[in-house]
Amino acid sequence: MEGTNALAQLADQPALDAITEPLSTAVKNAYAAAGPAGRAAKNALHGVWLGHPLHPVITDIPLGAWTTGLVLDAAAATTGDHGVERAADIAIAVGLAGALGAAVTGLTDWSETQGKSQRTGLVHGLMNLAATTLYGMAYMLRTRGSRTEGTSCAIAGYTLAIGAAYLGGDLVYDQRIGVTHADGEAPERFTEVAQSLEVAEGSMKKVKLDAADVLLARKHGRVCALAHSCSHLGGPLSEGELKDNSVVCPWHGSEFALDDGRVINGPATLNQPSLEVQEHDGRIDVRQRT
Repeated sequence: MEGTNALAQLADQPALDAITEPLSTAVKNAYAAAGPAGRAAKNALHGVWLGHPLHPVITDIPLGAWTTGLVLDAAAATTGDHGVERAADIAIAVGLAGALGAAVTGLTDWSETQGKSQRTGLVHGLMNLAATTLYGMAYMLRTRGSRTEGTSCAIAGYTLAIGAAYLGGDLVYDQRIGVTHADGEAPERFTEVAQSLEVAEGSMKKVKLDAADVLLARKHGRVCALAHSCSHLGGPLSEGELKDNSVVCPWHGSEFALDDGRVINGPATLNQPSLEVQEHDGRIDVRQRT
């Protein structure tokens, strides 16, 4: 417990901002420079097409493969079976391929964080980079016949990978990176939240609905309602840009369709909760979609 707390404290040093800020800016600028193709690639790597972040899906590959490699190494040490040794080498190679995918998707997601989460993510990434480097050395040594040294590198790499995985869990479960930040559900019955005159054509307004905030937006004479806090990191959508049929979060540029809250552009991967709207007698009522 003390070791994990020390690791979390190490990952939250303000001095790391000297690295995180220029690096995240460079990553975002690289995608922006590629134009529409860069935007499409960024959305794909975030996992917009999947409906949740792609990065945690891919991280299972290296950890699973490297765990398999360690088990096979233990079996080979007991039996002396060269076929099992070769299987362990293959497992390490699969893990290296998965680590590349995890690095690209993780870097893309990380570039759209800030503060403590960005510092923790940097240390998480550096530890994974070191683990991958050790596993790369392990693979080369083993294929050249230096299995003892290769196994030692693999064990060291696995230890670092487990430490990095702990920080990854901290990012998700403690700092809520990759989970929805949108407000809670709306009532089942229509509830008045505003007067029609309060939401002019081409405007947005934040209103209160029980304990949650709701975004009202009027385009083409029709009012649409979404949860107010962006599902990515909780940005205030009412302070963003209202486009023809969508709204863009002011914090990281996530774009959601007004009609149903679906993600048009990331970094958000979870759709924005959408509410059913009824406008009559000069008032605007909303309820959860049925």
